[in-house]
Amino acid sequence: MSRPRLVVIGGGLAGMSAALEAADAGYEVTVIERRRKLGGLTWSFERHGRWFDNGQHAFMRCCVEYRAFVERVGMSGSVTLQPRLDVPVLAPGGARASIRRLGLPSPLHLAGAIVRFRHLSPIDRGRLVGAVLALRKLDPDDPELDRVAFGEWLANHGQSPRAVAALWNLIVLPTVNVPAERASLALAAKVFRTGLLDTADGGDMGWSQVPLGQLHGEAGARALAAAGVEVVLGAAADRISPQEDGLVVSAGDRSFEAGAVVVTTPPPVTAGLVPASAGLPDLRALGTSPIVNVHLVLDRRVTDLPFAAAVDSPVQFVFDRTGSSGSGRGQCLAMSLSSADAFIGQSKDELIRTFFAALGDLFPEARRATLVDAVVTRERAATFAAVAGSRRFRPKPATAIPGLFVAGAWCDTGWPATMEGAVRSGTAAARQAIAAAGAIEPPPPLPPIPGAALTPRRVPEVVSW
Repeated sequence: MSRPRLVVIGGGLAGMSAALEAADAGYEVTVIERRRKLGGLTWSFERHGRWFDNGQHAFMRCCVEYRAFVERVGMSGSVTLQPRLDVPVLAPGGARASIRRLGLPSPLHLAGAIVRFRHLSPIDRGRLVGAVLALRKLDPDDPELDRVAFGEWLANHGQSPRAVAALWNLIVLPTVNVPAERASLALAAKVFRTGLLDTADGGDMGWSQVPLGQLHGEAGARALAAAGVEVVLGAAADRISPQEDGLVVSAGDRSFEAGAVVVTTPPPVTAGLVPASAGLPDLRALGTSPIVNVHLVLDRRVTDLPFAAAVDSPVQFVFDRTGSSGSGRGQCLAMSLSSADAFIGQSKDELIRTFFAALGDLFPEARRATLVDAVVTRERAATFAAVAGSRRFRPKPATAIPGLFVAGAWCDTGWPATMEGAVRSGTAAARQAIAAAGAIEPPPPLPPIPGAALTPRRVPEVVSW
């Protein structure tokens, strides 16, 4: 008897996670990806002998499903995870603070960071305590919270505009990808509770030591091949047809029969691909939020920090990517700008001038550095807009069509649009597909995937200088 077949449309983190989950459960799996590579929105490209990521992505210790994915594809040795949360927070002129946790239970582990956060006045620091304690009591799964903007809640709990700008948005922007004034209170509460308040170590930060195309796409391709998954690249699925005994996916002149299908494409693509009878909400109503990244290659090292946040600066976060870029000499710094509506329309030259000057305000040595190379990458629809009221447009995995499921960081995972959310959604969709089909005899466990480095493919730059 042949094994049941699952077709996954989309080869990003959600798609690869769904495919591996189903393959490990004994399914025959086919992944259809319109691009010539896997990895979705996390990819890398080469320019002048250096590797750049399309955007900087980080994770936290609480991102357990994402960390399991990295281990599953054999790359756990290629990421760094802080032993204890420590985020330097810089400002022009040399002012510096740190969000560093103490070796105490939550919420006492943050007491030192609050007391010594010099970017806020003593009065604002004192008012943080009440807001933090109130935040711990919120239930992110309460549907009423999604109807409230986080900024409104902060104002009602004594948080000044300065506190919002210098501290709360420091965390909300890179995780929710909209500012606190617009962000869903439910998603903001999820970030702060899971990352900083439910456990003392949940917010310890991690990042890749290698290009993301290597960490996800290349390693994922190898893991899928080892699991016996068929990967079809350069094929865009254009129709899903329900049949009496399953589903048929059409991709150009090819068709794929399956007992179950998991669609992991972006919301507008999914809306055009999934039949209306699936009963999905209006995915286009989710909106989008952009991310811009400015990568600067300097002729000398200007900081020894692996990463830092910034206040009173156009810089939000800056990461040292010298090692992963293969630069060898000098320093390669990547500045990631979430909710980048103010920057998405600026020219590359303007962005480079602005952020090279801003870098010098944060790191004085950069004023003496020569700019060797610079690259700007833009993701105009990087994530859905996680604003108040957005949850009603985020679907659960199952649809009204038997055997058809959806996944992606935009689905209703309880998380904002993060790598963790993407992996969780793919895994959840595959598990529901498996449960609907009934248990089958899984194949013998595979040997561990070696963690050796893979060579990233060449792909075109987005915008370069």
